[in-house]
Amino acid sequence: MYQFVEVTEPSPSTQPSLQTTYNGINLDDYLSDSSGSFMTLNVTGRNRLRRRINLLNTLGMDGAHEEQKATEDVHEIIVSYKMQDKTNEGFIERFDKLKDLLVQQKKRLEFTDDDKFYYATLYDLETPEENTRDLIGTITFVCSDPYKYGEEKELNFTDDSIIIDNKGTASAKPIIELTAKEKSTFAMVTLGDEQFNIIGQPADVDEVVVDEKTKVLEERGETLNEWTESGTDVDGEVTGQLTTDGTGIVVQSYGSGSRWHGPALLKEIEPIQDFEVEMRLRVKAENPKVTYRIEFYIFDENMDVLGKMAIMDASEGRVQYSSEGRIGPFVGKHVNYLISSENYQRNKNHFHGMLRMRRIGKRFEFYVARIGHTSEEGHIHHDTLTQVFNDINNEYQGRLKYVQIHIGKYGDTPSANLPRINAFEVYERNEVTVDETPYIIYPGDVVTFDHINDDVLLNGELSKDNFFGDFFELKKGQNHLTITPENTFDTVVKYRERYR
Repeated sequence: MYQFVEVTEPSPSTQPSLQTTYNGINLDDYLSDSSGSFMTLNVTGRNRLRRRINLLNTLGMDGAHEEQKATEDVHEIIVSYKMQDKTNEGFIERFDKLKDLLVQQKKRLEFTDDDKFYYATLYDLETPEENTRDLIGTITFVCSDPYKYGEEKELNFTDDSIIIDNKGTASAKPIIELTAKEKSTFAMVTLGDEQFNIIGQPADVDEVVVDEKTKVLEERGETLNEWTESGTDVDGEVTGQLTTDGTGIVVQSYGSGSRWHGPALLKEIEPIQDFEVEMRLRVKAENPKVTYRIEFYIFDENMDVLGKMAIMDASEGRVQYSSEGRIGPFVGKHVNYLISSENYQRNKNHFHGMLRMRRIGKRFEFYVARIGHTSEEGHIHHDTLTQVFNDINNEYQGRLKYVQIHIGKYGDTPSANLPRINAFEVYERNEVTVDETPYIIYPGDVVTFDHINDDVLLNGELSKDNFFGDFFELKKGQNHLTITPENTFDTVVKYRERYR
């Protein structure tokens, strides 16, 4: 049976076989509706291969010397498209949307006729005439990375000897994650017989292996009944009550107060000299009027304040958060604050990260980091700040005996969306002598050798100071990886196959 179409009506739409997606947005779909459309017509440049060759001309020699190794050159991909709209005004608005989508840096560029993708940046977008409603134009992308990529492969291994078959036409850059099952002084990955990555150091047979730090306290909410409200002391008023929801420490009630106020709990530990205190926390506040602070305090044996750290929003006028890291008690705004809104303030509504304070000898170290919580970010530390204070006058050398956690808000301002302390931990730092080798990796720790960004991370934190070796690539074909020490790690290798 035939279907006849009136010439005054648009013909039934068909899905074009070739479409363009940039930064996860299909341009053909997003820019098409009942009033107009965007259509990919053709793509050129995807299969071009151009190489850089450095030539040295020598007098009396035929031809030239090729210096160094030939490398892949950048290349352009040109997308021809047609865009139209019923009105001139609608066309301008549609073209503005196209420009807004394309002004990104080194994003995924992919096409529906290929299962591979490129990393590309807009170089040129043909500008239409001012009074047009119909345009056939071109979009020129530059690929500074000349390869195209397959989807990420993730291989899980429990063995210490691994064979990876790279089926791309070029080498691939892996990310290798080692999750510790046992304590270790080092982690090492060897590719073939020569290339290797190592963090830490193996112990010699005549060296004593020691713990660099010993966990003194870990609290995730299960044993809050062992903490006390008695003796709590915050910068403001202690009111309300903390509780747990099974996944962390949260506020049951803030109580009431005209200034900073909220619940706090105190815990006594065996006194320690060198220490490390770490809080992992999360908070979200989309209402500009919301205020909050999540913080910990540490005290010596005389209940003198050694310092505090916090994440807070003290503004009623905009969405933001800042961090604080202070030595000693409060003696004035920004006085003795190594970290404050003066050097760590962000106009964002969500913080998921950690605060850490260390004292080793006279050296205090304050550290704040946002921790990735999406599959794309991984659990890598971002937006970090480290500040150091040397207690040359021995003002803050009392032994750590009391730790305190606190979640508060200001006056009757709205409350943040479920501020929480995910974990609170205290470690004693142990002195390591020249004839001792410290454990640096503990069960559950993750060592990451990132050969894409040339980074080495321990639990998401950059750790290049303990790194030796060279970053490498997986050659085309089979690659033999060896993990040492034996029976110590579960291994995950992630990589994308690359194609010329």
